[in-house]
Order: sequence, then structure tokens, then C-alpha cells
Amino acid sequence: MTSRRTFFISTLTSLEALAAAKSANLEMRVAKRDFRGLTREDLPTPCMILDLDLFEKNLKHMATHCKTNNLQLRGHVKIHKSTEIAKRQVALGAIGVTVATVAEAELMSGAGIKGVLLTSNAAGKEKTARAIAIARRDPTFAAVADDPAMIDQFNAAAGAAGCKLNLVVDVYAGLTRHGCQPGEPAMELVRKTLASKNLNFRGLMAYSGTASHTKNWQSRRERSRADLAGMLETAEMCRKAGIEVPIRTGGSTGTYNIDVGALTELQAGSYMFMDTGYIKIGGRNNDALYDDFAQSLTILTTVISKRHNGQATIDCGIKGMIKETDTVKGRPDMKVAAQGAEYGLLKWAEGAPDLKLGDKMELYPTHLDSTTNVYDRYYVAKGENIVDAWSVMGRAGAAQR
Repeated sequence: MTSRRTFFISTLTSLEALAAAKSANLEMRVAKRDFRGLTREDLPTPCMILDLDLFEKNLKHMATHCKTNNLQLRGHVKIHKSTEIAKRQVALGAIGVTVATVAEAELMSGAGIKGVLLTSNAAGKEKTARAIAIARRDPTFAAVADDPAMIDQFNAAAGAAGCKLNLVVDVYAGLTRHGCQPGEPAMELVRKTLASKNLNFRGLMAYSGTASHTKNWQSRRERSRADLAGMLETAEMCRKAGIEVPIRTGGSTGTYNIDVGALTELQAGSYMFMDTGYIKIGGRNNDALYDDFAQSLTILTTVISKRHNGQATIDCGIKGMIKETDTVKGRPDMKVAAQGAEYGLLKWAEGAPDLKLGDKMELYPTHLDSTTNVYDRYYVAKGENIVDAWSVMGRAGAAQR
């Protein structure tokens, strides 16, 4: 006769085995690209869900905008960190991608993507050598420099490697983390680049990061134009000196329809997913809501505790990058809070629809860069059905720097 203890132990063991088998089966199906019959209910939480229809609509809207306004798109991959997504951008007309780190440059170039632009100084022998190794393999690769010492490092390393590097001079545009002063200081770097036999001068970069989230479209426009004025002054000085400036690169999702004319190419990245930070800055025709692009990315969570009125605990906490400024899809009455590393909290007003244990809820994230950095993949959805899974290849970590 089986004892209660033996029965419970065997039941728990069976449930654990079933859960393990289900997880292993999901991984096997992802590896085989077999998503038949897979729905959101089958996914482990927390995880990222990408609405394919909204995502593709965003990509096409930006591609059309750039084509209509004679802009090139070199979207920033720090947002999505995915070679699959980068290839989709290129397929719609992007001339390449923008990256923040040497590791991202290696990833994208290694995936066969041309026109990679590294937007931070590859300072130090290790990073310089890795950047030059990319240039040796791919003559379309380019990097920025805002310091004469960086130009010297690049020139020496390129000479030793027997190749040339395309170089863009990084000009200050309101963000003090990088950029040489415009005007004559920038011209000194331009002339130094032209005098370096292993470098090709390609143009100027001016990233107005302070303008990207400025609230109110008109205020954002004024801020962006003020920030880009120094770069445009430098470009005019180049023209008068007979120096061609093929590239004027910068911009963001927040200024994509502001920087037309000032830039030749746009580095926008968030537009494909959007987050609650951008949604609140206001659009050209709506001060309250920036709805030029749809929120296509959500974090799927599960209600795991429901013991207190008007609130529920979900399985996404600080580790899942939950923030109080996140919002709940389909539930504008709910507020979000973190309760710890693995726990989040949803609160709602008295009389609002209740939640049940096991309910699936989706959150719109506040900050895309950090959110996508903590998950392994995007589960791509059409309606309730999962139709694909794309790896987040460029997650930041010691091995990725």
C-alpha cells in the first residue's frame, strides 16, 4: 500500500519531470524552428514577446520616411542586439548599422552585415586591434574618433595590419560623454585624419542624446537644432576648405522627423519596439502621446501570488528590469512596482477586474536597451501564436566587451 508521503513525493517528481520535459521540448522546437501550435501560454516567464505585425509596420514606416526625405538609415543595434533584426532593416533599405561597442561591431560584421559604424572610441591596444581586424576583413566598416591620440592609434594599427580604416570625426552635440568641440578643434581632427595615410576621412558624427527624450515636439526640435549647429558649422568649414563630407550622422527615434536636412543618415534604434519613456515625450501632432511608432515589444509575466486585495505578485522583478514606469498592456488602470529580484507587483483600483493565479500579463518596458540585455531571445508572435524566436546575440557582459 502506498503511503501519503510516497504518493506526494512521486506526484511531485512526476510534475518536475513533466516541467523539465516541457522545457526541453520547447528548446528542441526552437532549435528545429518548429513553432506549430505554440502559443504565449506555452512560454516560460518572464520572457520577451515581439508582435510581428506591429514590428514590421514600424520598420516599414521608418524605411519609407528615410526614402521620402533622402535620408540613409544606419539604425542602432544597442536596442535589439539581434543579427536577424539587423538583416531585416538592411533588407528594407538601411545602409548598415550603428554599434556602441567593438563586440557589437564584431557580431554584426561577422553576420555579413556591411556598413557597420562604431560610435565610441576604440581606445587601448586591445579594442583598437579588434576594430582594425574588422576593417581588414570588411572595407565598409567605419569608426569614430574624437581625440588626436585615437587617430594616431588607428593609423598605426591599420598600417601594421596593411589595411585602411574609414574614420568619422565625432563632434560634440550636447552630450558630454563624447565628441570634440566643433569648429576649429574638429577641423584639426579632420586635417589630421586626411594626413594619416592609413585612414579614410568619411565625415562627421553629432549625436544629440539630450534632444532625443526632450518633451514636446517643438522643444525637441529647438534642442536638436541647437545641438547640431556646431557639427553643421564644421561641415561648412570643410566645404569652404574643399574637403568633402559624405557623412553627417546622428539622430534618434525622438528626432527622426526633425533632423531632416541637417543629417545625411539617421542612427535611430528604438522605433522598432518603442518603450514607455519614448511614448511620453509627445509627437508632432500630439503633445500627450508619441504614437508615430507602435509599442511592439512586451514582457510576458505570470501572476504567482494573489493573497492581498487590489494587488498581485508577478514573476518579473528587478532582474527582469521591471520599473515603476512600466505599463500593463490592456490594463491602463494598473500600476507596476518591483518587490525584489524575482518579484513584481501589479496594483489596481477598487472595483477593477481582478486577476487569478496563473494569469499571463504583458508589460511595456520603460528602457529598451537594458531590458533586451537580460533576455536570451525574442518570441515572435502573430496574435496568440508564436511563429519564430530570434536570439539576442549582443548581450553585454565580460565576454561581449
